[in-house]
Order: sequence, then C-alpha cells, then structure tokens
Amino acid sequence: MNLEQIKKQLPNIKRTTFGISIPELRKFAKKVAKDNYKEFVELDDYSSFELKLLHAFVLGYAKDDINSLLKYFKAFIPQVDDWAVNDSLCQNFKIARKYPKEVWNFVMKLSKSKKEFESRIVSVILLSHYLNDEYIEKVIEVLDSLNTDYYYSQMGVAWAIATVMGKYPEKCLSYLKSNNCNLDKITYSKSLQKIRESFRVSKQIKELTKSMQRH
Repeated sequence: MNLEQIKKQLPNIKRTTFGISIPELRKFAKKVAKDNYKEFVELDDYSSFELKLLHAFVLGYAKDDINSLLKYFKAFIPQVDDWAVNDSLCQNFKIARKYPKEVWNFVMKLSKSKKEFESRIVSVILLSHYLNDEYIEKVIEVLDSLNTDYYYSQMGVAWAIATVMGKYPEKCLSYLKSNNCNLDKITYSKSLQKIRESFRVSKQIKELTKSMQRH
C-alpha cells in the first residue's frame, strides 16, 4: 500500500473533533503494518498529525527483527513534537517486552538528552514496559536523572513516578522521601499530583503524599 492509497483512504475514516478516531486509526495501522510497513515508514511523510500518529502505531504493530524496528524508531524520533504521538509511539512499542535488553540499551542513549520529547520518550517507554522486578531499581535511577527543563519532560517523569507508586509503593515512597531524590521542585510536585490522581494508588498513600510537598 503506497502513500497515495493511504491518503485516499484516510479521509473516509470516521472523524472526531480530534481528527481521525483513534480506534479506526489503529485498525488502519494494523493493515499498513501487515501489508508492507517498511514501504510506509520509509516515505517519511509527516505532513499531518494523522500521518505522524499512524507512523507511531505502525511501528508498534510491525513484525520484524528488533534492530530494524529500532532503526525506524530512531529515524522517527525527530518528528515527535506532540505528547499524543510521543506516548502512542512508546506505549505501542510492545516488542520491548520481548527484547528488553536491546530496547533498554537503545533508550539509555536518549536518557542524557536535553530535548523535551526525547526525555519524555524515555519516561514513557520505562513506565509502559519496564516496571518489573528485574528493572524497577534501574527505572527509578533513570527517572531521577532525566532532564526536566520542559513541561512535557516534567510530566513524563511525573506520570512514570505515579505509575511506579501504583506497582511498587514501598520503593517509590522510600525514593521520594530520601535525600537521594534529585527531582526538581516542579517535577516532584507534579509527581505527587499524579499519584493523588491515580486509580492504582491507595487512599492511604494519597493522604500521605499531602504532607510530602517540597517548599
């Protein structure tokens, strides 16, 4: 399926105020991924939000060796300038669970980045695929060290911390209370906010966080 065929079909998908409905875009992405995902991603057409989002979904649904998929993931990163595209790319990249070491090593190359969405990519990949016993200690260390100079990188870390709290409350509380917590004041505050908003966190912990605000 070439780009012109894709563009012709996109307008026929039911639209919402957000553009193309996400469920239908996902369905279309699965078709593109199955047909010939390389042909699509190598076209490098990012002329609309829908095409960027489609690109993110296709990379998640594509079946290929991990090195090839990481190559296309890397090539797409400069186009990520929106939280929805960012998070769709990361959350749908479920091959990370099959090749955790390879994807971890790839993501760690982004972990020192000062760019807003490269930092957020790290946060969302970690919260989506690495909250397990093998990686949790490393995840907390990485989140603690990420650049948070920008809003979406701050919110990425905050979201990740809240997700950690939902699954590993004792470890997360110990980290947030320790002198080794290097989160800046804004990110720390947003982390507590996200924790209190989370459905995965107990009422007791939510109450506890009310007394943990930095001044």
